[in-house]
Amino acid sequence: MNHSTLTVLLHRVSAPDTARGLEPVLLVVTAAALTGGGIAWLVNSPDLAGLLWALGTVAAVVPAVGWVLAELRHGHGGVDLIAVLALGGTLAVGEYLAGALIALMLATGRTLEAAARQRASHDLCALLEHAPRSARRRTDAGVTAVPLDQVVAGDLLVVRPGEVVPVDGRVESAAVLDESVLTGEPVHVERLRGEGVRSGVVNAGGVFELRATATASDSTYAGIVRLAQQAKAGSAPVVRLADRYAAWFVPLSAVVAGLAWLISGSAVRAVAVLVVATPCPLLLAAPVAIVSGLSRASRLGVIVRDGGALENLGHARTLLLDKTGTLTRGRPRVLGITARPGLEPAEALRLAASLDQYSPHVLAQAIVDTARERELELTTATDVTEEPGRGATGVVDGHRLAIGRLDPGHARPAWARGVDNRALLDGAAVAWLALDGEPVGAVLLRDPVRQDAPRTLRHLRAAGIRRLLMLTGDRAAQAQEVAAVLGLDGVRAELGPADKVAVVRAEREHAVTVMVGDGVNDAPALAAADIGVAMGARGSTASSEAADIVLTTDRVDRLADAVTIAQRSRRIAVQSALGGMLMSLVAMAAAAAGLLPPAVGALLQEGIDVAVILNALRALRVDQAVRPAVTPEAEALIHRFADEHLDLQDVLDAVRDAADRLSDGSGPAALAAVEETHRLLVERLLPHEYAEEHELYPALAPALGGPEATATMSRAHSEITRLSRRIATHLELARAHEGLASEQIDDLRSCLYGLNTVLRLHFTQEEENYFSLAP
Repeated sequence: MNHSTLTVLLHRVSAPDTARGLEPVLLVVTAAALTGGGIAWLVNSPDLAGLLWALGTVAAVVPAVGWVLAELRHGHGGVDLIAVLALGGTLAVGEYLAGALIALMLATGRTLEAAARQRASHDLCALLEHAPRSARRRTDAGVTAVPLDQVVAGDLLVVRPGEVVPVDGRVESAAVLDESVLTGEPVHVERLRGEGVRSGVVNAGGVFELRATATASDSTYAGIVRLAQQAKAGSAPVVRLADRYAAWFVPLSAVVAGLAWLISGSAVRAVAVLVVATPCPLLLAAPVAIVSGLSRASRLGVIVRDGGALENLGHARTLLLDKTGTLTRGRPRVLGITARPGLEPAEALRLAASLDQYSPHVLAQAIVDTARERELELTTATDVTEEPGRGATGVVDGHRLAIGRLDPGHARPAWARGVDNRALLDGAAVAWLALDGEPVGAVLLRDPVRQDAPRTLRHLRAAGIRRLLMLTGDRAAQAQEVAAVLGLDGVRAELGPADKVAVVRAEREHAVTVMVGDGVNDAPALAAADIGVAMGARGSTASSEAADIVLTTDRVDRLADAVTIAQRSRRIAVQSALGGMLMSLVAMAAAAAGLLPPAVGALLQEGIDVAVILNALRALRVDQAVRPAVTPEAEALIHRFADEHLDLQDVLDAVRDAADRLSDGSGPAALAAVEETHRLLVERLLPHEYAEEHELYPALAPALGGPEATATMSRAHSEITRLSRRIATHLELARAHEGLASEQIDDLRSCLYGLNTVLRLHFTQEEENYFSLAP
């Protein structure tokens, strides 16, 4: 697929709004006509006033007829039909003031609608920006750049570092690839000679050769673009709330007007009925409530592209979520560190980070970030080299270090035998640290669940979302673990873009469906859903362009805010519309009985408008947020203790490491590890827990509903203190007996593993329930 073909395809995703700008002009014209006529009437020029009001009415009739015809082509009359009838009726019977008033109402409502959708843009232009324009083809004459549409199956291509793979093919030499654009997974993947590679992925290693197996138009990336275009084209248009009510209100108004004319013989009565029946609660109140909701959402970093999306979100019942970058952070974090006997985990991390600080690899960056968060002093490394897919080597503190993969033929020492099992069980990647050729440590890394995800999903269920599913390109084991932590209703793993679209379409058959994602691979599914929500803060531009709602802050809990705002705005819109229509029905009865002339009816309708608009503006009011509001003092404490959690990770590693040492033996080395762990508990961990209990929890209690809200977490503090004292008692007995007695080993090991489990669970609970309250 060449560049021009891609351009045409992308621009078909959404048609331009040819009428953009008409509504504000109409509003200015009708307001000027009404105001000018009023001034003329005040200076005793009734003929000029009538002329100006008539011109304002005619100015509204012409575009309104076009809007009605467009609606009729889609199979429904909409709220504009009765406005056209009323405008035409006022012109026919000479009630120009009433016509000018209706014209102004119509223009105001249409301008509000236009303002709500002015940001609409679904052309997925970011896909075009990412698509390669050319390829480097190797021939006997050398390497030359050729247009992408000239590449054919069998061509030998050269892909340089950082370049996008232009077509599907097989690698002719080992390659390290960033496939996150297709799978969403941030960890680089190594492809060996002969393995298949899909277009759209990025070369994260050195130069490699690719044997093309398809043309650009038949390759994976072009298929994603086509899929996004088809998904958007196949999405049913949203039926607006105002149009649904107009389906019965418009014919009812026409019937009442006809009966009034038939029974009284007066066309003026029929026009008066149409004037007071003009569905201003639909033309104004519903849009005001929805636009107010859009404004309220935007202040929280939720950009909703149009009012229809907000209305639809208000009665969504199924939520589909991507995993990486949506439910998880989207980048790896250090999960744990294991070190050989005699080497502290913190020292192993420092050595690994000292070498990895020169590497651009995503895992290396995570290791370096963790070391800096723990305030470890890194050493300058020399003679650093990196082999893509294998890791880095260099000299640190006079020793040859290597970080990355361990040679498969290398024998695992006793301390390291459980690392691979733990990595498998935890769904983690392992970076092995070798010192002078011998393994001395292992760093486990995993993409962690967002702190705000559990709270968000609980609030979404409370808001009426009945079905929560995860859609991911990741492996089933990792996806199942995240789903179990979050309590999701189901998981669909190892999905490609087309698979995600198929799931979205299947779910749409049962309920209004929301899809949340952040990557280019999510764009087609976002376009196919009833409401697409993009994590725009760090996600791809393609997903943001394909979505109806964009979360501009890197917080998934804004989604729960958006649902709450959508439901409240829709509820207020319904109240305003129904209340206004009820008052209009009463006025219609009075007009049919001859009690309301058209001009007076138009003024009465204005009064009804003011009432329903004031009610609709309640959607701007700050309602109960998903997160309890905390004081600035409490927020400062949250940040302080969150930083301490990062700093205390090495203490948690030491607790587990000491337990592992006891499993390998009960000699002096194991006892020394336990003594060092106890020192860390006494000097660093227990003071932290005490400060939380006496400073953080009292500060949070008012926002959480009182001291009982933190009682469970206080109980965890007690258990941490109890286990720490039990470990201290074991050490006192060991000193008294000059070593650990055999009957102590099992209980001490249980204490250490138990303390490690309680601490990790407790830290996680605090981070999810308390630390997520502050940005």
